[in-house]
Amino acid sequence: MLTRSALLYLSNQEGLKDFVTRFSFFKKLTTRFVAGENIEEAVSAIRELNARGCSASFDHLNESVGSAAETEEEVREYLEILARIDENGIDSNVSIKLTQFGLEIDPELAYRNARRVVEDAARRGNFVRIDMEGSTVTQATIDVFKRLRSEFGLNEVGIVLQSYLYRTMKDARELLQIPARIRLCKGAYKEPPEVAYPDKKDVDANYVDVMQVLLSSGVYHGIATHDRKMIDATIDFAGREGIGKDKFEFQMLYGIRRDLQEQLARDGYNMRVYVPYGKHWYPYFMRRLAERPANVWFMLKNLWK
Repeated sequence: MLTRSALLYLSNQEGLKDFVTRFSFFKKLTTRFVAGENIEEAVSAIRELNARGCSASFDHLNESVGSAAETEEEVREYLEILARIDENGIDSNVSIKLTQFGLEIDPELAYRNARRVVEDAARRGNFVRIDMEGSTVTQATIDVFKRLRSEFGLNEVGIVLQSYLYRTMKDARELLQIPARIRLCKGAYKEPPEVAYPDKKDVDANYVDVMQVLLSSGVYHGIATHDRKMIDATIDFAGREGIGKDKFEFQMLYGIRRDLQEQLARDGYNMRVYVPYGKHWYPYFMRRLAERPANVWFMLKNLWK
């Protein structure tokens, strides 16, 4: 199995992208989990998802934003995405990462850029989810979200929380007071034990606890997981509490557990798939593997599911 350091090294060698994609196995792996390099390819992938009963969320990949000018390109890309959603009549919202909009350059810049996208989405009757990244920007991300939520409606902008962080239950309760639509995931970044549960069993236990608080709130949330145990815990809790299938949605990543995605949709649950695309897929793909090298095996297994 490749080590984390090896994967991180490879993630910084984008010049290898053309080389490795010559190998049919690697190309099959990446095209399974990344929808393509441009909007047209992502739209095509979402049409297929819609045909299988799943909604979607666009996620434009770019981990190399280092200037205000580059953040402007990201804003233009997302405004184009929102226009394409309307033009093509597809069932999708959008997902943004604030570091792509300048969070690490200037939080005010990130807020202004994100606001432009949320404003356009609201005008179109669409929704923007603000993704959560590493713990070093958790509070800054929540701060920008709160500003946006004070200006826009519950069904116009939402946020993500990660169950591996100790702070998440407190954040969830505070955000529900606004209220806010929350996407709950486990979290994929490598975090120190000072801020995150190091053991999977504790991450899972916190996930279930936060999920129950979210579903009990009466607000429409996203339960994002590929873990069958977490899915079953959600279904069981909703059933016991009389929470209808239309009161929340399951969410998964493009290409992972497609069998389960389609099964949940057939069973009447709302199922949303996050669809990543973009020219910068190579560093994204390799860094996601590097965050948890066990993901390599996880993705290999999912090639046949």
